[in-house]
Parts: sequence; C-alpha cells; structure tokens
Amino acid sequence: MALYKVYEGLHGLIYDNKTESMRTINILGRMNVYQEVFLSILYTLFHVKNFLEPVYFYIYTVFGLQAVYVIALYVTSWLLSGTWISGVLAAFWYITNRIDTTRVEFTISLRENWALPFFAVQIAAVTFLFRPHLRPTHERLTLTAVFISTFLFSVTWQFNQFMLLIQALVLFTLDCLELLPRGKVTWIYMIQVISLLLVCLLQFFNSMIVGSLLISFNMSALLARKLQNHLKTGGLLNRLGKLFLHVLLVLSLTFLGNNFIKKVLNLQSDEHIFKFLKAKFGFGATRDFDANLYLCEEAFGLLPFNTFMRLSNSLVFYVYVFVLFVMTIIAAVTAFQNLSGSANIKHTERQQKCTIQLKPGVAYNLGHTILFGLLALSTMRMKYLWTSHICVFAASGLCSSDMWGLILKFVHLYTPQRVSVIRYLTSMLILLYLCYKFWPGVMAELSELREFYDPDTVELMNWIKTSTPKKAVIAGSMQLLAGVKLCTGRVLTNHPHYEDKSLRERTKQVYQVYAKRSPEDIHGILRSFGTDFVILEDSICYERRHNRGCRLRDLLDMANNHTMDGPGENDPDLKPSPYPRFCEEIKRNMPSYTMYFTKVFQNKTFHVYKLVRHKKTA
Repeated sequence: MALYKVYEGLHGLIYDNKTESMRTINILGRMNVYQEVFLSILYTLFHVKNFLEPVYFYIYTVFGLQAVYVIALYVTSWLLSGTWISGVLAAFWYITNRIDTTRVEFTISLRENWALPFFAVQIAAVTFLFRPHLRPTHERLTLTAVFISTFLFSVTWQFNQFMLLIQALVLFTLDCLELLPRGKVTWIYMIQVISLLLVCLLQFFNSMIVGSLLISFNMSALLARKLQNHLKTGGLLNRLGKLFLHVLLVLSLTFLGNNFIKKVLNLQSDEHIFKFLKAKFGFGATRDFDANLYLCEEAFGLLPFNTFMRLSNSLVFYVYVFVLFVMTIIAAVTAFQNLSGSANIKHTERQQKCTIQLKPGVAYNLGHTILFGLLALSTMRMKYLWTSHICVFAASGLCSSDMWGLILKFVHLYTPQRVSVIRYLTSMLILLYLCYKFWPGVMAELSELREFYDPDTVELMNWIKTSTPKKAVIAGSMQLLAGVKLCTGRVLTNHPHYEDKSLRERTKQVYQVYAKRSPEDIHGILRSFGTDFVILEDSICYERRHNRGCRLRDLLDMANNHTMDGPGENDPDLKPSPYPRFCEEIKRNMPSYTMYFTKVFQNKTFHVYKLVRHKKTA
C-alpha cells in the first residue's frame, strides 16, 4: 500500500495538470524538488505520521541540515588552521551574524537552505583534497565525498550551474598560477560536469543544464590544456604570454561551444539571466520586462553598506579584511615566484616550494572568498554564499600558525612560542567578547514565541477554499499564487518558477492587469489561460516601495511602449496609452468593466474578480 502511494505520487508529479492551467507539466523535470520527494518517501514508508505532522518533519529536516552546515564550516576552518579553536570561532561568528549568513529562520523552504549545507560540505572536502601527500585511499574517499556533495548541491538548487561556474573559475585561475595541483583540479572539473549531467538525467534531460556555461567552460579548459602542454616552461614574460593565449583560447572555446549547443537545442530558458547581467553591468539599457524585474529588486542590487556595519559588530569583518590582505600578498608573491621560475627547475620542486609558502587548501579558499565576495558585492541575493565563508576564512587566518609566523618573521620577532601565544590568545579573547556581547540576546531570542500574522491574506485563502470550485483557475502575482497553491490547491495561471521561458511570457501577460489596457484585452488574455478568478493587489497597483521607473506598473508601461505615471522624464518614443490603468479603473464598476468582470471578494488588501465566460448583452 505504501509503495503504491509512492508510485501514485511520483506519477502525479511527472504528469501534473493541477499546477499550471491548460498544461500538463513534469514537475521533477522543471523544478528542483527531489529533496521533498525523498522526504515524502521516507515519511510514507517509515510511517512517520504516527509521530510527526508533515510540516514539522519538513522543518526539523531543514533545521537539521543547518547543523550539518555549521559542522562543515567548523571542519573547513579546522583544516585550514590546524586547530579546533578556529572551528569553534567560525561557528560562533556564523551564529552571531545569522541575519547575514542565513535566511532559514525566515523562509524555511528556500532552495538555498537545502543546497548551501551540501556546498559547505563540498568546500570542506575540497580543502582536505588539496592537502599534500594524501594516501591513495584517503584521496579516493575524499573524491567520493566531493562528488556526493557536489551532486546533492546541484540537484537541490536551480542556481547550481552558476555557483559551480564561479568555483570552476577559481580553480582555473589558481591552476594557471600554479597554486593548486593540476591533477586534483582536473578531477574536480570532471566531478562538476558529471554531477550536472546526472541532474540533467534526473530532470528528464533538462536542456538548460546541457547548455550551461559550466559544462562548456570545464570541457574547454580540459581541451585547451591538451592543446597547450608547454605552459609551464620559459621565463616570466614568455609564460605570461602563454597564459594570456591560454585564457583567450579557453574563453573562446567556451562561448563558441556554448552558443553552438544553444542553437542546436534552441535553448532560451536562461536568456533572462544574461539580459539581466548585461543591463546590470552597464552594457546597454533595456526595456525587457524580465531583466528589469530583476534589476529593480533590492535583492539583486548591490550589497548594502550596513551589511559591513553589522559584520563589524562581531569583529569578523575586521579580522577578515586583515587576513585577506595578508593572504593576498602571500599568494601574489608565491604566484610571481612560480611564474618567474627558471625553465630548468622541475615543476614538482616549485610545487613543493609553493606548498610551503601557501598551502593549496588555503590558496583555494582565498580564491573562493574573493570571487564569491565579488558576486555578493554585485548581487545582494548571493551574499549568503560569501558571508558564511567570511566566518571560516577569518577564523582560520586568525588561528593560523603559518600566517602569524610569516608576520613575526617579517618584523623579526619570530619564535614558535610567540606564534602559539598569539594565535590562541586572540581567538580566546574574541570568543569571550562574542559570549559577553551576544549570548544574552541569543537566549532572549530563543525564549520568544512568534506567530504569523497577516489577517487579510488568511481571509483571502479561506475565501478561496470555501467559495471557489476545486478546479478553479486563479490568476495574480507570482508570490501570491505560490501561497494560493500551498493553502488551497487551486490551479494557477503562473507561479515563481522563472527559469521556464513560456512561464515567463505567461507571467508578463497576466501582469497586464496592472498595465494600461482595455478591459476587453485583459479579459481575452486571462481567458486564454483558462482563468476563472483574478486577484488584484493594492500593494502592486498603488506601489510606493520602489522609485518611479522600477514599480511593476512602470515596467509594464515601458514594455508596452507607454508613458509612465507621475512627474518625471519619459523616453521620447513612449506614447500615452488610450486606456486608463486597469487595476484602478475596474474598481469604479463602469459598465465596460462589469460586462467582463464581477467583483466577488474584497478586503483592505485584495480584490477578487470573477471572469464572465460570455460577454453580456445589453
């Protein structure tokens, strides 16, 4: 019986016609929900319902993963510094800065709350892999851990390919500078590609993964290495010239190969991301609705300055900047020595010299924190990949005997005893400071009992459950409709899965209810998606959160070549619309609107209209 329920559930996900109206979609192929599928199978087969309700089983699992996350940060910091105190300090910093290091306490079901713990485990495994003189058995076990964690990270988050691409760029850069052992870098390249291809297979040959830049880049890097096998010979200028050509070859092969794959497979699923990046970094303004929707969201803007103020309260940012400065200088000197080495010096001897000055594991984490730091600075949404690593890198540097040894040698004060005293004393003092400053607040927060309070939304959901047919199709904003699906199970016109091109186009059409369009046009658009009810939100129709030009209604006006409301400049080619704004005008109950729409629900926040199936006659 239990197995039949599992089969029935999987069949319902693969052939789902209860989520998007007028479509049967494969949820397993479109979305990263295998973690929920796995939990549901465990819940069914092991009869967990006898002990826990489904929601608590889910919450406890996600919170349990956060414990794995903190353990992985602890292990990484310990591996880098060689002392367990570093791991304790990293964990303390992560917890005391939790506003900036995690969103799990606010939005439990986020994909990143599943993925980032596995990414932290992968970083710990990669750090251990780069330790010199590993035994073959230990190396194989570590590669297995890297593969499993990379695969689990990839299968749980839709942004997997972009995060792994940044990691691949870190490996590529450090490999070019001879700061990492080439053989191990090759293994990680291959693990990344295999993990993504396995996810592609699990998602029923999701073409967006095949067309990812990561696969093209990794394969190009491996191919270019075969074509240019004399990179590490010659003097400094000669090698710099070879490296320049090598980088140019890899990038050329990457973009040519990626464009070829996308043209052959006709891939357009991720085009909105590249439009967003092009506009964000100043390569031309755009009126593209999807790109502007990202650009105008605070989460995709620059990292706010107050983030650094909060991180400084726990001293982690000051320590991080100090450690980053010292390690960057060491890395630059080591890279210069590697590249300027004589042609008759064996590579293994230079690698050994590099390992003594800057350990490969430290070099990797340095590159990791720099590139993911740049990502966080440019896009606030991605800061959680960086801030947790800030805690690890700062703690490991502060407790590192290598770093303090080099500093004391530079000022001619080096003794092993002084190094030990400094690394342990500074760590203990900071731990005492964190306990003194943050412990009372943490205890007070743990004693609080919080409750969700949004009476207007609760009223709306209860009305939908009791007053609409179970097969009714609801139209509205993406975020609201996600809640409608969760709370009521009704069929939706659109939802927040923005990685699907056809769904993006459908969302733009549904959002015309906030544009300046005629009631006939809006009725025709909504009925083309089988809509029975449309929900209008005052918070969108009369939005004040964004400035002019970034309000949703402004984005729609520009996309429709209409002038925007309010004082301010408009592009000269924009024209006034012959119709008023639909979401405002419909509330006046004019005959031209009531012949298509009937108001059936209203509160202070929401207005629900039922679509008339056939045009009324006078």
